[in-house]
Amino acid sequence: MSERHTRRSFLRSAALAGVGCTILRHNSSAYGYAANEKLNIAVIGLGSRGMYHFNTVPRLENLVAVCDANRNRLAEALKQRPTVGHYQDYRKLLDELQQQVDAVVIATPEHTHAIISTAAMKRGKHVYCEKPIAHDVFEARTLRQVAAQCKVATQMGNQGMATDSFRRSLELVWDGAVGEIREAHVWFVVGGSGPMRRPTETPPVPDYIDWDLWLGPAPYRPFHPSYLTGWGAWRDFGTGCLGGGGSHSINMAFKGLRLGELWEAKQSKGRIRVETETSGPCPENFPRWQIIRYDIPARGPLPPVRINWYNAAEEELKRQGILERLEKIAGRSLEWKDSWTPRSGSLLVGSKGIVHTNAHNSICELLPKGDFPNAGGPPQKLPRAGSHERDWLSACRGGTPAMSNFGHSGPAMELLLLGNIASLVGKPFQYDPLTGRVTDNPEADRALRCPYREGWTL
Repeated sequence: MSERHTRRSFLRSAALAGVGCTILRHNSSAYGYAANEKLNIAVIGLGSRGMYHFNTVPRLENLVAVCDANRNRLAEALKQRPTVGHYQDYRKLLDELQQQVDAVVIATPEHTHAIISTAAMKRGKHVYCEKPIAHDVFEARTLRQVAAQCKVATQMGNQGMATDSFRRSLELVWDGAVGEIREAHVWFVVGGSGPMRRPTETPPVPDYIDWDLWLGPAPYRPFHPSYLTGWGAWRDFGTGCLGGGGSHSINMAFKGLRLGELWEAKQSKGRIRVETETSGPCPENFPRWQIIRYDIPARGPLPPVRINWYNAAEEELKRQGILERLEKIAGRSLEWKDSWTPRSGSLLVGSKGIVHTNAHNSICELLPKGDFPNAGGPPQKLPRAGSHERDWLSACRGGTPAMSNFGHSGPAMELLLLGNIASLVGKPFQYDPLTGRVTDNPEADRALRCPYREGWTL
Protein backbone atom coordinates (compact mmCIF):
# COMPACT_ATOMS: atom_id res chain seq x y z
CA MET A 1 0.00 0.00 0.00
CA SER A 2 1.44 3.40 -0.96
CA GLU A 3 2.26 6.12 1.55
CA ARG A 4 -0.32 8.34 -0.18
CA HIS A 5 -3.05 5.75 0.18
CA THR A 6 -2.10 5.20 3.82
CA ARG A 7 -2.49 8.91 4.52
CA ARG A 8 -5.91 8.96 2.92
CA SER A 9 -7.01 5.89 4.83
CA PHE A 10 -7.22 8.08 7.95
CA LEU A 11 -10.24 9.88 6.53
CA ARG A 12 -13.39 9.58 8.54
CA SER A 13 -16.77 11.30 8.56
CA ALA A 14 -17.77 13.54 11.46
CA ALA A 15 -20.51 16.07 12.07
CA LEU A 16 -18.87 19.38 12.91
CA ALA A 17 -21.16 22.14 14.15
CA GLY A 18 -23.92 20.82 11.92
CA VAL A 19 -21.82 21.11 8.76
CA GLY A 20 -20.94 17.43 8.44
CA CYS A 21 -17.36 17.87 7.27
CA THR A 22 -15.18 14.93 6.40
CA ILE A 23 -12.09 15.59 8.50
CA LEU A 24 -8.84 13.86 9.27
CA ARG A 25 -8.31 12.10 12.58
CA HIS A 26 -5.47 14.42 13.60
CA ASN A 27 -5.46 18.08 12.65
CA SER A 28 -1.79 17.93 11.71
CA SER A 29 -2.55 15.17 9.22
CA ALA A 30 -4.80 17.45 7.20
CA TYR A 31 -1.68 19.16 5.86
CA GLY A 32 0.66 16.21 6.13
CA TYR A 33 2.00 16.31 2.58
CA ALA A 34 5.69 15.66 2.14
CA ALA A 35 7.61 18.55 0.60
CA ASN A 36 8.08 16.66 -2.67
CA GLU A 37 4.66 14.99 -2.70
CA LYS A 38 2.33 16.43 -5.31
CA LEU A 39 -1.31 17.13 -4.61
CA ASN A 40 -4.01 15.35 -6.57
CA ILE A 41 -6.32 18.00 -8.00
CA ALA A 42 -9.59 17.88 -9.95
CA VAL A 43 -10.77 20.73 -12.19
CA ILE A 44 -14.54 21.25 -12.31
CA GLY A 45 -15.74 23.40 -15.20
CA LEU A 46 -13.93 23.57 -18.55
CA GLY A 47 -14.82 26.96 -19.97
CA SER A 48 -12.14 29.59 -20.59
CA ARG A 49 -10.97 29.83 -16.97
CA GLY A 50 -11.36 26.11 -16.46
CA MET A 51 -9.13 25.37 -19.43
CA TYR A 52 -6.54 27.76 -18.02
CA HIS A 53 -6.46 25.63 -14.87
CA PHE A 54 -6.58 22.44 -16.94
CA ASN A 55 -3.30 23.54 -18.51
CA THR A 56 -1.78 25.09 -15.38
CA VAL A 57 -2.40 22.41 -12.74
CA PRO A 58 -0.26 19.70 -14.43
CA ARG A 59 2.73 22.06 -14.40
CA LEU A 60 2.43 22.36 -10.62
CA GLU A 61 0.67 19.25 -9.26
CA ASN A 62 -1.16 16.11 -10.42
CA LEU A 63 -4.31 16.62 -12.48
CA VAL A 64 -6.35 13.51 -11.71
CA ALA A 65 -9.85 14.37 -12.97
CA VAL A 66 -11.94 16.89 -14.90
CA CYS A 67 -15.66 17.56 -14.88
CA ASP A 68 -18.16 19.53 -16.96
CA ALA A 69 -21.91 19.27 -17.58
CA ASN A 70 -21.04 19.72 -21.28
CA ARG A 71 -19.67 16.46 -22.71
CA ASN A 72 -18.26 18.27 -25.75
CA ARG A 73 -15.91 20.18 -23.46
CA LEU A 74 -14.88 16.94 -21.80
CA ALA A 75 -14.14 15.42 -25.18
CA GLU A 76 -11.91 18.37 -26.15
CA ALA A 77 -10.01 18.14 -22.88
CA LEU A 78 -9.51 14.39 -23.26
CA LYS A 79 -7.92 14.91 -26.66
CA GLN A 80 -5.08 16.62 -24.80
CA ARG A 81 -4.96 14.32 -21.76
CA PRO A 82 -6.75 11.06 -22.59
CA THR A 83 -5.81 9.29 -19.34
CA VAL A 84 -7.28 11.83 -16.92
CA GLY A 85 -10.47 10.85 -15.09
CA HIS A 86 -13.57 12.54 -16.50
CA TYR A 87 -17.06 13.16 -15.14
CA GLN A 88 -20.17 15.03 -16.18
CA ASP A 89 -21.54 15.27 -12.62
CA TYR A 90 -19.32 16.81 -9.92
CA ARG A 91 -21.18 14.85 -7.23
CA LYS A 92 -20.14 11.56 -8.79
CA LEU A 93 -16.55 12.77 -9.05
CA LEU A 94 -16.44 13.72 -5.38
CA ASP A 95 -18.06 10.44 -4.32
CA GLU A 96 -15.95 8.11 -6.46
CA LEU A 97 -12.63 9.90 -5.95
CA GLN A 98 -13.01 10.66 -2.26
CA GLN A 99 -9.77 8.83 -1.48
CA GLN A 100 -7.83 10.09 -4.51
CA VAL A 101 -8.52 13.85 -4.66
CA ASP A 102 -6.86 16.31 -2.28
CA ALA A 103 -8.21 19.53 -3.74
CA VAL A 104 -10.52 20.92 -6.39
CA VAL A 105 -10.47 23.93 -8.69
CA ILE A 106 -13.93 25.23 -9.57
CA ALA A 107 -14.56 27.27 -12.73
CA THR A 108 -18.23 26.69 -13.53
CA PRO A 109 -20.88 29.40 -14.15
CA GLU A 110 -21.30 31.57 -11.06
CA HIS A 111 -24.61 30.16 -9.86
CA THR A 112 -22.95 26.81 -9.08
CA HIS A 113 -19.73 28.07 -7.45
CA ALA A 114 -20.97 27.89 -3.87
CA ILE A 115 -22.84 24.62 -4.09
CA ILE A 116 -19.81 22.79 -5.55
CA SER A 117 -17.37 24.49 -3.18
CA THR A 118 -19.45 23.51 -0.18
CA ALA A 119 -19.78 19.90 -1.34
CA ALA A 120 -16.01 19.67 -1.75
CA MET A 121 -15.17 21.29 1.59
CA LYS A 122 -17.58 19.02 3.45
CA ARG A 123 -15.58 16.11 2.03
CA GLY A 124 -12.37 17.61 3.40
CA LYS A 125 -11.09 18.95 0.06
CA HIS A 126 -9.13 22.15 -0.34
CA VAL A 127 -10.92 24.53 -2.71
CA TYR A 128 -9.80 27.11 -5.25
CA CYS A 129 -12.94 28.73 -6.67
CA GLU A 130 -12.96 31.25 -9.46
CA LYS A 131 -14.46 34.65 -8.73
CA PRO A 132 -16.96 35.30 -7.46
CA ILE A 133 -17.16 32.43 -5.00
CA ALA A 134 -20.88 32.97 -4.48
CA HIS A 135 -24.05 33.98 -6.27
CA ASP A 136 -25.75 35.69 -3.33
CA VAL A 137 -24.97 37.09 0.12
CA PHE A 138 -26.12 33.98 2.00
CA GLU A 139 -23.87 31.73 -0.09
CA ALA A 140 -20.84 33.96 0.51
CA ARG A 141 -21.50 33.89 4.23
CA THR A 142 -22.00 30.13 4.28
CA LEU A 143 -18.74 29.46 2.41
CA ARG A 144 -16.75 31.40 5.00
CA GLN A 145 -18.37 29.43 7.81
CA VAL A 146 -17.96 26.03 6.17
CA ALA A 147 -14.32 26.68 5.29
CA ALA A 148 -13.56 27.60 8.89
CA GLN A 149 -15.38 24.59 10.29
CA CYS A 150 -13.88 22.09 7.85
CA LYS A 151 -10.36 23.56 8.26
CA VAL A 152 -9.47 23.42 4.57
CA ALA A 153 -7.33 25.76 2.47
CA THR A 154 -9.41 28.03 0.25
CA GLN A 155 -8.82 30.73 -2.34
CA MET A 156 -10.92 32.92 -4.64
CA GLY A 157 -9.51 33.41 -8.13
CA ASN A 158 -8.62 37.11 -7.98
CA GLN A 159 -4.96 37.15 -8.95
CA GLY A 160 -4.09 40.76 -8.10
CA MET A 161 -3.78 40.06 -4.38
CA ALA A 162 -0.77 37.82 -5.03
CA THR A 163 1.39 40.56 -6.54
CA ASP A 164 4.22 42.33 -4.74
CA SER A 165 2.65 45.65 -5.74
CA PHE A 166 -0.62 44.87 -3.96
CA ARG A 167 1.03 43.53 -0.82
CA ARG A 168 3.60 46.30 -0.45
CA SER A 169 0.96 48.99 -1.02
CA LEU A 170 -1.33 47.31 1.50
CA GLU A 171 1.45 47.37 4.09
CA LEU A 172 1.90 51.10 3.54
CA VAL A 173 -1.84 51.76 3.90
CA TRP A 174 -1.87 49.80 7.16
CA ASP A 175 1.17 51.75 8.37
CA GLY A 176 -0.68 55.03 7.77
CA ALA A 177 1.42 56.24 4.85
CA VAL A 178 -1.56 57.90 3.10
CA GLY A 179 -3.15 59.02 6.35
CA GLU A 180 -6.76 58.77 7.42
CA ILE A 181 -9.06 57.39 4.71
CA ARG A 182 -12.70 58.42 4.65
CA GLU A 183 -13.40 58.02 0.94
CA ALA A 184 -12.80 55.31 -1.66
CA HIS A 185 -13.89 54.84 -5.27
CA VAL A 186 -14.16 51.68 -7.37
CA TRP A 187 -15.21 51.94 -11.02
CA PHE A 188 -15.66 49.76 -14.06
CA VAL A 189 -15.92 50.95 -17.63
CA VAL A 190 -18.15 48.05 -18.65
CA GLY A 191 -21.87 48.52 -18.02
CA GLY A 192 -24.58 45.94 -17.51
CA SER A 193 -26.71 43.92 -19.90
CA GLY A 194 -29.83 46.03 -19.37
CA PRO A 195 -33.34 44.54 -19.30
CA MET A 196 -33.73 41.56 -21.61
CA ARG A 197 -36.59 39.27 -22.56
CA ARG A 198 -36.20 35.57 -22.14
CA PRO A 199 -35.95 33.60 -25.38
CA THR A 200 -39.34 32.28 -26.47
CA GLU A 201 -37.99 29.42 -28.57
CA THR A 202 -37.71 26.05 -26.83
CA PRO A 203 -35.30 23.93 -28.90
CA PRO A 204 -34.56 20.40 -27.72
CA VAL A 205 -31.75 19.94 -25.22
CA PRO A 206 -28.63 18.71 -27.07
CA ASP A 207 -27.51 15.24 -26.07
CA TYR A 208 -24.13 16.57 -24.91
CA ILE A 209 -25.65 18.80 -22.19
CA ASP A 210 -27.14 17.68 -18.90
CA TRP A 211 -29.50 20.65 -18.63
CA ASP A 212 -30.79 19.79 -15.16
CA LEU A 213 -27.22 19.57 -13.89
CA TRP A 214 -26.19 22.79 -15.64
CA LEU A 215 -29.14 24.63 -14.02
CA GLY A 216 -28.18 23.23 -10.63
CA PRO A 217 -29.90 25.23 -7.87
CA ALA A 218 -31.24 27.93 -10.22
CA PRO A 219 -34.99 28.10 -10.89
CA TYR A 220 -36.02 25.90 -13.79
CA ARG A 221 -36.37 27.42 -17.25
CA PRO A 222 -36.53 25.74 -20.66
CA PHE A 223 -33.23 25.18 -22.40
CA HIS A 224 -31.94 27.74 -24.86
CA PRO A 225 -28.41 27.79 -26.30
CA SER A 226 -28.02 31.50 -25.53
CA TYR A 227 -27.97 30.68 -21.83
CA LEU A 228 -24.85 28.58 -22.26
CA THR A 229 -22.89 31.43 -23.81
CA GLY A 230 -24.63 34.42 -22.24
CA TRP A 231 -25.45 33.22 -18.72
CA GLY A 232 -23.66 36.22 -17.20
CA ALA A 233 -26.45 38.56 -18.34
CA TRP A 234 -29.05 36.86 -16.12
CA ARG A 235 -29.43 37.25 -12.35
CA ASP A 236 -30.40 33.59 -11.98
CA PHE A 237 -26.94 32.57 -13.22
CA GLY A 238 -24.59 35.53 -12.80
CA THR A 239 -23.69 38.37 -10.46
CA GLY A 240 -23.07 41.15 -12.98
CA CYS A 241 -20.08 43.45 -12.81
CA LEU A 242 -20.15 43.50 -9.01
CA GLY A 243 -19.19 39.83 -8.94
CA GLY A 244 -17.20 39.58 -12.13
CA GLY A 245 -15.26 42.83 -11.81
CA GLY A 246 -15.71 43.98 -8.24
CA SER A 247 -14.21 40.76 -6.90
CA HIS A 248 -10.92 41.99 -8.40
CA SER A 249 -11.19 45.69 -7.64
CA ILE A 250 -12.59 45.80 -4.08
CA ASN A 251 -9.67 44.14 -2.34
CA MET A 252 -7.35 47.09 -1.70
CA ALA A 253 -10.26 48.99 -0.18
CA PHE A 254 -11.58 46.00 1.77
CA LYS A 255 -8.22 44.90 3.15
CA GLY A 256 -6.68 48.35 3.48
CA LEU A 257 -9.65 49.71 5.42
CA ARG A 258 -9.85 46.57 7.57
CA LEU A 259 -13.52 46.04 6.76
CA GLY A 260 -13.26 42.37 7.73
CA GLU A 261 -13.31 43.45 11.37
CA LEU A 262 -17.03 44.12 11.03
CA TRP A 263 -17.57 40.39 10.38
CA GLU A 264 -15.17 39.21 13.09
CA ALA A 265 -16.38 41.29 16.02
CA LYS A 266 -17.93 39.62 19.07
CA GLN A 267 -20.71 42.18 19.06
CA SER A 268 -22.10 44.47 16.38
CA LYS A 269 -19.86 47.39 15.46
CA GLY A 270 -22.47 49.09 13.34
CA ARG A 271 -24.34 48.63 10.11
CA ILE A 272 -23.45 49.17 6.47
CA ARG A 273 -25.82 51.49 4.66
CA VAL A 274 -26.33 50.71 0.96
CA GLU A 275 -27.89 53.12 -1.51
CA THR A 276 -27.95 52.95 -5.31
CA GLU A 277 -28.86 54.80 -8.48
CA THR A 278 -29.41 52.84 -11.69
CA SER A 279 -30.46 53.19 -15.30
CA GLY A 280 -33.84 51.71 -14.37
CA PRO A 281 -35.54 48.55 -13.11
CA CYS A 282 -33.89 45.35 -14.27
CA PRO A 283 -35.43 42.43 -12.34
CA GLU A 284 -33.93 39.58 -14.39
CA ASN A 285 -30.74 41.20 -15.63
CA PHE A 286 -28.33 43.97 -14.60
CA PRO A 287 -28.72 47.75 -15.05
CA ARG A 288 -26.88 49.38 -17.93
CA TRP A 289 -25.31 51.69 -15.36
CA GLN A 290 -25.21 51.64 -11.58
CA ILE A 291 -23.80 53.87 -8.85
CA ILE A 292 -23.65 52.49 -5.29
CA ARG A 293 -22.73 54.19 -2.03
CA TYR A 294 -21.60 51.88 0.75
CA ASP A 295 -21.42 53.80 4.03
CA ILE A 296 -19.15 51.84 6.37
CA PRO A 297 -19.15 52.42 10.15
CA ALA A 298 -16.01 53.01 12.22
CA ARG A 299 -13.73 50.05 12.94
CA GLY A 300 -11.89 50.65 16.21
CA PRO A 301 -9.65 53.69 15.64
CA LEU A 302 -10.50 53.83 11.92
CA PRO A 303 -13.16 56.41 10.98
CA PRO A 304 -16.32 55.80 8.99
CA VAL A 305 -15.71 55.61 5.25
CA ARG A 306 -17.80 55.78 2.11
CA ILE A 307 -17.00 53.42 -0.76
CA ASN A 308 -18.43 54.61 -4.08
CA TRP A 309 -19.01 52.08 -6.86
CA TYR A 310 -19.58 53.05 -10.49
CA ASN A 311 -20.26 50.73 -13.41
CA ALA A 312 -21.22 52.03 -16.86
CA ALA A 313 -20.02 52.31 -20.42
CA GLU A 314 -17.37 54.99 -20.87
CA GLU A 315 -19.78 57.36 -22.58
CA GLU A 316 -22.14 57.23 -19.60
CA LEU A 317 -19.35 57.75 -17.08
CA LYS A 318 -18.24 60.79 -19.06
CA ARG A 319 -21.80 62.10 -19.40
CA GLN A 320 -22.27 62.00 -15.64
CA GLY A 321 -18.89 63.61 -15.06
CA ILE A 322 -17.64 60.65 -13.05
CA LEU A 323 -14.40 60.04 -14.94
CA GLU A 324 -13.54 63.74 -14.80
CA ARG A 325 -14.07 63.83 -11.01
CA LEU A 326 -11.97 60.72 -10.50
CA GLU A 327 -9.15 62.10 -12.63
CA LYS A 328 -9.14 65.28 -10.56
CA ILE A 329 -8.89 63.22 -7.37
CA ALA A 330 -6.04 61.12 -8.79
CA GLY A 331 -4.31 64.13 -10.30
CA ARG A 332 -3.50 62.17 -13.43
CA SER A 333 -4.98 59.95 -16.14
CA LEU A 334 -6.89 56.92 -14.92
CA GLU A 335 -5.62 54.71 -17.73
CA TRP A 336 -3.31 51.76 -17.10
CA LYS A 337 -1.66 50.77 -20.36
CA ASP A 338 -1.59 47.05 -21.18
CA SER A 339 -4.04 46.30 -18.36
CA TRP A 340 -7.37 44.47 -18.49
CA THR A 341 -10.13 47.12 -18.70
CA PRO A 342 -7.42 49.81 -18.73
CA ARG A 343 -9.75 52.64 -17.70
CA SER A 344 -11.14 50.78 -14.66
CA GLY A 345 -9.64 50.78 -11.17
CA SER A 346 -9.91 52.07 -7.62
CA LEU A 347 -8.82 55.03 -5.48
CA LEU A 348 -8.34 55.24 -1.72
CA VAL A 349 -8.31 58.90 -0.74
CA GLY A 350 -6.25 59.60 2.36
CA SER A 351 -5.36 62.77 4.25
CA LYS A 352 -1.69 62.39 3.21
CA GLY A 353 -1.96 60.74 -0.18
CA ILE A 354 -3.90 58.52 -2.55
CA VAL A 355 -3.69 54.88 -3.57
CA HIS A 356 -4.52 54.28 -7.24
CA THR A 357 -4.94 50.70 -8.48
CA ASN A 358 -5.79 49.06 -11.76
CA ALA A 359 -8.90 46.91 -12.14
CA HIS A 360 -7.21 43.74 -10.87
CA ASN A 361 -5.50 45.54 -7.97
CA SER A 362 -2.36 43.93 -9.40
CA ILE A 363 -0.70 47.32 -9.99
CA CYS A 364 -0.93 49.85 -7.18
CA GLU A 365 0.71 53.27 -6.86
CA LEU A 366 0.79 55.82 -4.06
CA LEU A 367 0.23 59.38 -5.25
CA PRO A 368 1.79 61.87 -5.62
CA LYS A 369 4.57 59.48 -6.56
CA GLY A 370 7.30 61.90 -5.43
CA ASP A 371 5.96 61.79 -1.87
CA PHE A 372 6.34 58.01 -1.60
CA PRO A 373 9.85 57.04 -2.77
CA ASN A 374 9.77 53.73 -0.89
CA ALA A 375 6.43 52.54 -2.21
CA GLY A 376 7.79 49.96 -4.66
CA GLY A 377 9.55 46.66 -4.26
CA PRO A 378 8.54 43.45 -2.49
CA PRO A 379 6.43 43.36 0.67
CA GLN A 380 8.41 43.76 3.88
CA LYS A 381 5.99 42.09 6.30
CA LEU A 382 3.50 40.10 4.27
CA PRO A 383 4.75 36.89 2.60
CA ARG A 384 5.55 36.89 -1.11
CA ALA A 385 3.16 34.65 -3.06
CA GLY A 386 5.04 33.80 -6.25
CA SER A 387 1.67 33.37 -7.95
CA HIS A 388 -1.97 33.24 -6.96
CA GLU A 389 -2.05 29.47 -7.50
CA ARG A 390 1.11 28.89 -5.48
CA ASP A 391 -0.32 31.01 -2.67
CA TRP A 392 -3.18 28.51 -2.39
CA LEU A 393 -1.03 25.41 -2.91
CA SER A 394 1.26 26.52 -0.10
CA ALA A 395 -1.79 26.87 2.14
CA CYS A 396 -2.92 23.37 1.13
CA ARG A 397 0.41 22.12 2.50
CA GLY A 398 -0.10 23.88 5.81
CA GLY A 399 1.52 27.20 5.01
CA THR A 400 0.12 30.67 5.62
CA PRO A 401 -3.54 30.89 4.55
CA ALA A 402 -3.92 32.30 1.05
CA MET A 403 -4.63 36.02 1.18
CA SER A 404 -7.93 35.62 -0.69
CA ASN A 405 -9.10 32.69 1.40
CA PHE A 406 -12.84 32.47 2.05
CA GLY A 407 -12.35 34.26 5.38
CA HIS A 408 -11.56 37.36 3.32
CA SER A 409 -13.35 36.76 0.04
CA GLY A 410 -16.61 35.67 1.71
CA PRO A 411 -17.18 39.01 3.49
CA ALA A 412 -15.85 40.95 0.49
CA MET A 413 -18.42 39.27 -1.73
CA GLU A 414 -21.16 39.85 0.85
CA LEU A 415 -20.42 43.57 0.64
CA LEU A 416 -20.37 43.66 -3.16
CA LEU A 417 -23.47 41.54 -3.68
CA LEU A 418 -25.50 43.86 -1.46
CA GLY A 419 -25.31 46.17 -4.48
CA ASN A 420 -27.27 43.69 -6.58
CA ILE A 421 -29.96 43.61 -3.91
CA ALA A 422 -30.05 47.41 -3.88
CA SER A 423 -30.74 47.49 -7.62
CA LEU A 424 -33.62 45.05 -7.11
CA VAL A 425 -35.40 46.76 -4.23
CA GLY A 426 -34.65 50.34 -5.28
CA LYS A 427 -34.48 51.70 -1.73
CA PRO A 428 -31.63 52.26 0.74
CA PHE A 429 -31.17 49.70 3.50
CA GLN A 430 -28.86 48.84 6.37
CA TYR A 431 -26.98 45.55 6.66
CA ASP A 432 -25.55 44.10 9.87
CA PRO A 433 -22.42 42.14 8.86
CA LEU A 434 -22.25 40.38 12.21
CA THR A 435 -25.70 38.81 11.97
CA GLY A 436 -25.98 38.76 8.17
CA ARG A 437 -29.37 40.49 8.17
CA VAL A 438 -30.88 43.60 6.62
CA THR A 439 -32.41 45.40 9.59
CA ASP A 440 -34.80 47.90 8.02
CA ASN A 441 -36.08 46.50 4.71
CA PRO A 442 -37.83 43.09 4.71
CA GLU A 443 -37.73 42.83 0.92
CA ALA A 444 -33.97 43.33 0.87
CA ASP A 445 -33.54 40.90 3.76
CA ARG A 446 -35.41 38.18 1.83
CA ALA A 447 -33.22 38.82 -1.22
CA LEU A 448 -30.04 37.94 0.70
CA ARG A 449 -30.74 34.31 -0.17
CA CYS A 450 -31.88 33.16 -3.60
CA PRO A 451 -34.36 30.27 -3.66
CA TYR A 452 -32.97 26.87 -4.65
CA ARG A 453 -34.75 24.34 -6.80
CA GLU A 454 -36.06 21.31 -4.97
CA GLY A 455 -33.33 18.74 -4.49
CA TRP A 456 -30.49 21.27 -4.28
CA THR A 457 -29.00 22.57 -1.05
CA LEU A 458 -25.81 23.89 0.43
